[in-house]
Amino acid sequence: MGGLGAPLKRHLLSRPSGVDPSGRQRYLSGDHPLPQTHPSLHKQPMADQGSGGSRLPLALPSASQGCSSGGGGSSVGNSGRPPPPRNLQGLLQMAITAGSEEPDPPPEPMSEERRQWLQEAMSAAFRGQQEEVEQMKNCLRVLSQPTPSLAAEADLAADQQEREGALELLADLCENMDNAADFCQLSGMHLLVGRYLEAGPAGLRWRAAQLIGTCSQNVAAIQEQVLGLGALRKLLRLLDRDACDLVRVKALFAISCLVREQEAGLLQFLRLDGFSVLMRAMQQQVQKLKVKSAFLLQNLLVGHPEHKGTLCSMGMVQQLVALIRTEHSPFHEHVLGALCSLVTDFPQGVRECREPELGLEELLRHRCRLLQQHEEYQEELEFCEKLLQTCFSSPTDDSMDR
Repeated sequence: MGGLGAPLKRHLLSRPSGVDPSGRQRYLSGDHPLPQTHPSLHKQPMADQGSGGSRLPLALPSASQGCSSGGGGSSVGNSGRPPPPRNLQGLLQMAITAGSEEPDPPPEPMSEERRQWLQEAMSAAFRGQQEEVEQMKNCLRVLSQPTPSLAAEADLAADQQEREGALELLADLCENMDNAADFCQLSGMHLLVGRYLEAGPAGLRWRAAQLIGTCSQNVAAIQEQVLGLGALRKLLRLLDRDACDLVRVKALFAISCLVREQEAGLLQFLRLDGFSVLMRAMQQQVQKLKVKSAFLLQNLLVGHPEHKGTLCSMGMVQQLVALIRTEHSPFHEHVLGALCSLVTDFPQGVRECREPELGLEELLRHRCRLLQQHEEYQEELEFCEKLLQTCFSSPTDDSMDR
């Protein structure tokens, strides 16, 4: 893309050395040059390379050591002091630790060197967030570029690779909730839903779905924005119809982030017949998709038992039993778990499980005999025993109704 240099490669977007899991750059002695990537997208070093002395010192100078000492502070090995904090969390921990120690004799006035060290630590911690926002802006500039219509095949491939790299870097940065909020304030979510969620290349679609899920996890304000943009309908369509298995898996991840513990998301899910889409996903041949779909169904049944009647009216009991009859696999544990959740404290579900044409009791007893010899299937065995106890131990249907 014009003026933006060579495309990013996927392996250049993983976190460089010197970046901790929270997304903040660490301050280490010496320089750690990063691989040469697109100048607007690679993570910039936190310290000013031209200043020479702007990196954090390795040890906090002694309170009694003045600026004229010339030693620059004693080393960690000699003084026993911990290394300096590398981010705001480390700075807070240092303050808590210092406050919990036994009080020392009246402290001497803070030296200028010590004061400067603390100021540098505070400035560096806050600078990290600002630099990450700049990286997100650079990514959005790449993603906002028009797609070249008349270009050679090699140019189109390079353009797609650069866009995929921008999406991956954004997903990395937005694991931090503050960055996710900033991303949405920069109108990044509008761009994702409107342009990339149903883009032509599968590599852009699955990365867009993954980024939506990453931003939406456990953040109600972002979930509401995503739902307001109509993303759930598009995600369900991807889960149900996309030809790429990875797109479907990532779409399911994003759906889960929008409907679990989110009442508005669940209501949209119901209006869009999401349970039927989930059941069709469990009937596919992709193991990961089947397991995650069954797990989400079980979670929704546990958290929202008021929808059990809707699921029974859709024939969910019969569908789940049919899945249990397929060739045995670890997926069956999650199907049995969902069925257990459906019948627990729900007499209608129990009655449907007792229908003679289902043959569920015989199926469960046969499965128990098979699983008793395999310790790795202990949870599945427990689900079978619970279903037998719940559905086939009560003497009459009338007693359940009472």
